[in-house]
Amino acid sequence: MILAAGKGARLAPLTAWRAKALVPVGDRPALEHVVDRVRSVARVVVVNACHRADEVEAYARAHGLVASREAELLGTAGGLENAGALLGAGDVLVWNSDMIGALDASALARSHADEVRRGALATLAVRPCEGRGNVGLDAQGRVVRLRDETCAGGETRAAEFVGVHVVTSGLRRTLPRRGCLVGDVYLPALRRGERLAAWVADAPMIDIGSPRAYLDANLAWLAARRDYTWRGMGARVDPEVKLDRALVGAGARVVGEGAVEECVVWPGAEARAPIARAIVTSEGVARV
Repeated sequence: MILAAGKGARLAPLTAWRAKALVPVGDRPALEHVVDRVRSVARVVVVNACHRADEVEAYARAHGLVASREAELLGTAGGLENAGALLGAGDVLVWNSDMIGALDASALARSHADEVRRGALATLAVRPCEGRGNVGLDAQGRVVRLRDETCAGGETRAAEFVGVHVVTSGLRRTLPRRGCLVGDVYLPALRRGERLAAWVADAPMIDIGSPRAYLDANLAWLAARRDYTWRGMGARVDPEVKLDRALVGAGARVVGEGAVEECVVWPGAEARAPIARAIVTSEGVARV
């Protein structure tokens, strides 16, 4: 299940113009990057929708996904519970739509299967971090701390939860109608002495939750291609314009003269050079 119902307040003003899950990262919407990662392990891919739900549902229909509409935001736990019939029985891979990266969903699923045999109710994908982090692990890789609450002893290392996890069918049966998977499900489970496992992801992951992080994700996509510029189909750039680490979407236009540096121009938008560290859309410009 891909979580895409939120308002994306941290990503404003971009989310006033497009659903968070559908902002373009490189040559496709953010949601499509996630779909590409989860299809290898999923029988069905469900995406929940609330904010700008019509846009998300239309995308889902066009790309073979199943949409789970929420009349009001139910939270990560409530959204998963609400989509239960669409998901069917079994364990569920849950992925936040604003987390972009090359995480190996198949490797996570294999690790989760091993952890379930040890009694784990869920497996959280984490990455190593400096400092305290929002997850504490013991020597066996069990979660002993979430956020700032330590629920068991033996923490040997800290990590950051990357918004990707696998939830067992047993835990799914306990989900609230509304609520947060971390605060209302995982933390109470830890307090009861239940086992939550962690799988350390070695792939970089970027949270596109803010305009700065969104721009960085696009620049990382360019760097991974070893390119300094990218132009979508039908994009036009005036000859006096110099693109430098810039992405120009399909049907977009860049006019004027001078440098366009570290910018994302959305499909169909028009940008005027010179401009730097900006996201240009047909509705407005967000400077970073």
